[in-house]
Amino acid sequence: MSDDQEYVHGGPERLPGRERKHFPGISSRAYEHPADRSALVALRKLSGFDTVFKALSGLLPERSLRLLFLSDSVRVGERQFPRLHAMLLDACAVLDLPKVPPMYVAQDPRPNAMCVGLDEPIIVVTTGLVELLDEEEMRAAVGHEVGHALSGHAVYRTILLFLTELAVKVAWIPLGGVAVTAIVTALREWFRKSELSADRAGLLAGQDPRASMRGLMKVAGGNHLHEMNVDAFLAQAEEYERGGDLRDSVLKIMNVLPRSHPFTTVRAAELKKWSESRDYQRIMDGHYARREDDKDTSVTDSFRESANHYAESVRASKDPLMGLVRDIAGGASDLGGKLFGRGPGPKGGGPKGGQERDDTTDR
Repeated sequence: MSDDQEYVHGGPERLPGRERKHFPGISSRAYEHPADRSALVALRKLSGFDTVFKALSGLLPERSLRLLFLSDSVRVGERQFPRLHAMLLDACAVLDLPKVPPMYVAQDPRPNAMCVGLDEPIIVVTTGLVELLDEEEMRAAVGHEVGHALSGHAVYRTILLFLTELAVKVAWIPLGGVAVTAIVTALREWFRKSELSADRAGLLAGQDPRASMRGLMKVAGGNHLHEMNVDAFLAQAEEYERGGDLRDSVLKIMNVLPRSHPFTTVRAAELKKWSESRDYQRIMDGHYARREDDKDTSVTDSFRESANHYAESVRASKDPLMGLVRDIAGGASDLGGKLFGRGPGPKGGGPKGGQERDDTTDR
C-alpha cells in the first residue's frame, strides 16, 4: 500500500489520504522536550550502557509481556485492524523509523497506549482508545507511540514498570524501599517529559494540531465531542496553571508525583505552544537534526538547554509558587548587590556613564 493510501471504515475500499510531509533521517532530538533530550543524550553517551541493559533483560518480564500480548491480544496487520496497520506504516514512513514495531490491540475499556520492550519495542493500544478516537486523532496517537520507539523510550519505560513492581515488593525494607522509590520518582519525572516529546512526534506524524489536541481532550472527557470545545479545554489549562494560592501549588506537585503522564490539559497546552513555535515550523520546512549527527551531540550543551528551559518555565509560569520563587530569587539578587556595594543605577557601582548592565542576555 502506498504512503498516500489508507483503509477506511466499512471494508477494503481505499481512498486517497491527506498528503503528509516525510522527514528522512530525522533524529528524535528534533522533537524531544529539552529535559527528555538531555537525559537521553547523557545515557546514550555512557560507555557500555546498552550492554548493561541487555544483561538486565533476563531480569525483566519482557519475554512474558510479548507472550502475553501474542496470546491474549490481536496483532495488527493487513488482515487484522488494517486501518491501524496503514496508520502504523504511515507514521513509520513519515518519521523514517527503520523497523516497523509489532502492534497489538488489547481488550480494555480504558483509553490507553504504550510502547515497551528492551531488544525490540512493541506497541499496544486498547480497544477503549480505538473506539474513542477518529481517524486523524488515532493517527496522532499511533505517531505518539512510534515517537517513543524512535527515541528509545521503550527501554526506560520497561525498566520503570519493573522498578515500580519492585518498589511494592521491597516496601517492607526501610532503606531498600526508600532507594527504589527515589529512583522511580526520578524516572517518572523524566517519563512525564518523554510524553511531551512523544506528543510532538504524534503531531509530526499526523500534521494536524487540532486533531492532536482534540484527541487529548477526548481522553480526558470521553466520546462527547459535540459537548466539548478544544479552545475551552485549553482555557482549563491556563486556569489550572495560574489559579489558586501556594497551597494549591503544593497540591499540584503532590498530585503529579505518582503519575507517569502529565495531566491532559497541560499536555494539550504544551503541544499547542510547540505547534506555534519556530522549532516546529523549521522541522516542517525540512530543517531538523539528523540521526547521522547524534554521535556528535554534546552532553553539556543538552544539559544547558534543559536548564535554560526550566529557567524560562519558571520565568514564564503564572503559578503562585513559581511567582514566589521568582520573588525570592530577585530579592536574593538585590540583597547580594547591597552586600557587595552594587545597587540599582549608577550609585551602585554599575558601568561607567550611568548605564545599567543588561541582565536579560542569555548565557
